[in-house]
Amino acid sequence: MKKILLIVLIFGITASHAQVTQYKKRPTLSINFIGNDFRSAQLIKQQSLSTVLRDKTFSSLSQLKYGLGFGYFQGLSSHVDFMSTLNASLLKYPFKNMPAATSDKVLLEADANVNIKLLTDNYTVVPYLTAGVGASMFSNKFGAYIPIGTGLQFNLGQETFLFTQAQYRVGITDLTNEHFVFSLGFGVPLKDKKETVLPTPPVPEPVDTDGDGILDINDKCPTVKGVIKYDGCPVPDTDNDGINDDNDACPTVAGVEKYKGCPVPDTDKDGIDDDNDACPTVPGTARYKGCPIPDTDKDGVNDEEDECINRPGPVSNKGCPLPPKPEVVMAVNKAATRIYFQTGSAKLLPKSFTALNEVVKILEDDSTLGLDIEGHTDNVGTDEFNQKLSEDRAKSVSTYFTGKGVSTDRITSKGFGESQPKVDNKTAAGRAQNRRVVMQLKTL
Repeated sequence: MKKILLIVLIFGITASHAQVTQYKKRPTLSINFIGNDFRSAQLIKQQSLSTVLRDKTFSSLSQLKYGLGFGYFQGLSSHVDFMSTLNASLLKYPFKNMPAATSDKVLLEADANVNIKLLTDNYTVVPYLTAGVGASMFSNKFGAYIPIGTGLQFNLGQETFLFTQAQYRVGITDLTNEHFVFSLGFGVPLKDKKETVLPTPPVPEPVDTDGDGILDINDKCPTVKGVIKYDGCPVPDTDNDGINDDNDACPTVAGVEKYKGCPVPDTDKDGIDDDNDACPTVPGTARYKGCPIPDTDKDGVNDEEDECINRPGPVSNKGCPLPPKPEVVMAVNKAATRIYFQTGSAKLLPKSFTALNEVVKILEDDSTLGLDIEGHTDNVGTDEFNQKLSEDRAKSVSTYFTGKGVSTDRITSKGFGESQPKVDNKTAAGRAQNRRVVMQLKTL
């Protein structure tokens, strides 16, 4: 019996949809194989259900009393069936309030039940609960009982069913004894299902709903005007760009009318379409409207990588001019020590010209070089006098260079007076060093 209960439980959990479309059960007759278990019911009554379960004293299959029966089923609704059964078993009946029968005789039991189904008959496996009233007869003794239980209904197709059921029958008369009844039955409908005969629909009159000259029967788009070429549907727009395929040069790629339904071209393949590209034939970047990154000083280093965008310079120096060579700087510095003026004056002495001409030659040979000229004095005289003298002397040197053809935008001059002495002015030698012109080369 434990195995039967386990199988019933597994089938109940794995219920799935069937192919039946009639949910309310037609009158169905079943033949049932039954097993009566008086012993387990008595043990439960004398002890308890928990004790019987714990001690595993339920009756075995060999201890059941078997019989045959018939069942009748009639659907009252999708979830409720009427069920009546008539069972016959050969056994020694254990009466409740008198000694048990001493010989095997036929026990007849008939009952009427209501089955409450958890699912409708269109499921393959349907669990249900059952309850009702019944009467029994054994050796001309009659009794009554209340059957309560549960079952599983298996849909085998064509509205035939396999029924498994377990009932506990509670005696309500003095002689009727409580017992379990387990049954396995096979049921089939008592009569064929009536087929619904549908009336033949009238043949419709030819109609052209959308008025496009194509009858609805031949029109794949009967409510939208179309053309014969497309079976009554409008000319399609496959790429949904608003230009129908018959007029679209690129029917599978969304485009614009200007280019006959094709996308705006990108001639230089830089990812910026020609309508938004200021340089449509030269690859560029979005930042410069489709044009290449500019190179303002034309030195081959674009402005985004050029640290001196207005002064040409090599890639090796990040686009900036290379600094003057050390030997050239040394030559200019040496020339600066050989510039002489009249005492207290900004007039250059002729012995200065050789040194100045050497610097002119350096500037002529390299147009990327410029010159910052500084004038300095000692502390003899007033501050105002020395400041003006230093400015005039620096200007005299600058004028000499521009007079030799050096561009004025390459040269600056500035005087610092006595504010930046090289050494102390206390000695004649120190004052001589402080009276000087400084020439600093620079790259333009």
